[in-house]
Amino acid sequence: MILSGAGLSAASGLKTFRDGGGLWEEYDVMEVCSTQGFKKNPLKVLEFYDERRAQLASVKPNKAHKIIADIKAKYPENVYILTQNVDDLLERAGCKDVIHLHGFLPELRCIKCQFVFNIGFESYKGKICPKCNSDDVRHNIVMFGEQAPEYVRLYSLLGITNLLVVIGTSGEVLPIDRFARNVPKSILNNLDDLNKIARHFSKAYIQPATIALPKIKQDIDEFMRA
Repeated sequence: MILSGAGLSAASGLKTFRDGGGLWEEYDVMEVCSTQGFKKNPLKVLEFYDERRAQLASVKPNKAHKIIADIKAKYPENVYILTQNVDDLLERAGCKDVIHLHGFLPELRCIKCQFVFNIGFESYKGKICPKCNSDDVRHNIVMFGEQAPEYVRLYSLLGITNLLVVIGTSGEVLPIDRFARNVPKSILNNLDDLNKIARHFSKAYIQPATIALPKIKQDIDEFMRA
C-alpha cells in the first residue's frame, strides 16, 4: 500500500493545510471545512473549494506523482494507491485506481439525490445535477463532522498489506504510526520528523518526496523480488 498526504503535492505548488504559510493560517478551518461551517455559511465553503479548484488547474504533477504512477503500472494487482489528498495530480500523472480517502476536488455531489459528477476545474456556480436536475449541489469533500466512507476500504486493505509506504503525511489525521506497527514492513517519507513517528517504521526517508521516491521505487522492486 502507498498512502500519501499533502507532502506529495507540495512540490507541485499546492499549499498544504498545516505547514507554515498553509491554508489554516489563511482560513478558520471550522468555517470552511466542517459541517457546522457549511450549515452556517454554505456560500463561503463552496467558494473556498472553487478557489482550490482554480489553484489546482494552475499546477502540474511532480516527479513523485509520476514515479507512483510508474509503480502502480508495474504492479497493478499488487500495489494499492490511497491518498488523503483531494487533488487529481496522481491521475494526471497517469496513476490508475487511486482511492481518495477524503473526497475528490474536481467532483460535486448532489445534496438531493447524492449523485456525484465531475466538473473538472470549473466553478460550482450554475451546475445542475445530471441525474435529478437539482441545483442543490456541494463539494464532494469529506468535512469535519462527516464520516469518510473510504476508511472502510483503507482498514480492509491494511489487513492484507505486507509493505506500507507512507508519503507526506504528519499522522495527525490517520494513525500511521499504528498502521506501521501492524504490518510486516513499512517505509516513511516526510520532510521532517517533528512528531517522532519515524521510529515506528522499518525505514524512513526524511527529505522531499521528489528525492525519496526513486529510492522508494527501488525498495518496492526489491520487496517484490524477495
